[in-house]
Amino acid sequence: MITPYSQTWERSLLSLAYQAQRSIAAPAIQSVADPRLLARAYAHCDSIASLYSRSFYLATGLLPSGKRRAIRALYAFCRVTDNIVDCPDCDPEESLALWRRQALSPEPPRDDLVAVAWADTRRRYRIPQRYAEQLIEGVARDLKQNRYRTFEDLAAYAYGVASTVGLMSMHIIGFAGAEALPYAIKLGVALQLTNILRDVAEDWRMGRVYLPVKELAAYGLDEQDLATGRVDQRWRAFMRFQIERNRRLYAEAWRGIAMLNPDGRFAVAAAGELYRAILEDIEAHDYDVFHRRAHVSAWQKLCRLPGVWRRNR
Repeated sequence: MITPYSQTWERSLLSLAYQAQRSIAAPAIQSVADPRLLARAYAHCDSIASLYSRSFYLATGLLPSGKRRAIRALYAFCRVTDNIVDCPDCDPEESLALWRRQALSPEPPRDDLVAVAWADTRRRYRIPQRYAEQLIEGVARDLKQNRYRTFEDLAAYAYGVASTVGLMSMHIIGFAGAEALPYAIKLGVALQLTNILRDVAEDWRMGRVYLPVKELAAYGLDEQDLATGRVDQRWRAFMRFQIERNRRLYAEAWRGIAMLNPDGRFAVAAAGELYRAILEDIEAHDYDVFHRRAHVSAWQKLCRLPGVWRRNR
């Protein structure tokens, strides 16, 4: 029998976060002297965020302008990294190595607008470089690993591709201190788990199964069930278990919002709530993530914001 939630995986992830937080500073990043170039770079990152994630774009619109453009530069850095790994027409390992050099360079090439904006953001907000390295390493796991045996294994992956984003975001928003780190880690794992539950069919088509193999087996499921996309009592029980754990992660991460600077709390709370709402859509459609992609409409998102604001207060 699988227990709904276990915190045994947290210690190793916290160790990674503390290691990055205390890491030696990267080489000093030079400021971009050309304000027009910098404006174009940030505008390009803004367009990337708008194109790829409407929920993220809506939530970050609640930030003050300086932090908003920095968060969207962070998003663009993450999106470019992710796109390289999924590129069918390139050598992803070679392309990722080149991108790593450019994206982490103290003087990025001026014709790479995302790298320019990201370098400026790192300089302004003193983002530890090790977090960015951990993200690139986490995304690169998709090149070599496409199955995860346990939730602990999956949580380590989620840390690399999602919790690191939250940890870097905290430097932009501002946070009380190291006691905020565990909550950022939990929120990242929660967001990534929501992605995984929503994208089961898409990931299967790409040859990837993020759902823990051991947990599938505990409910009498295997990869053949994913291939056929049959929603039966076994699948419903499995998804109820996954959603319960996911919601608990969101609830525990919520307490960390109070440790952020006040001008960023609403945006982070909104991002978490808009993503959490995907779980309700999965439930409303009988846990069928094989034949439709769960989503929350723009109107539903807007309707949730007043409630998020009240809770956040």
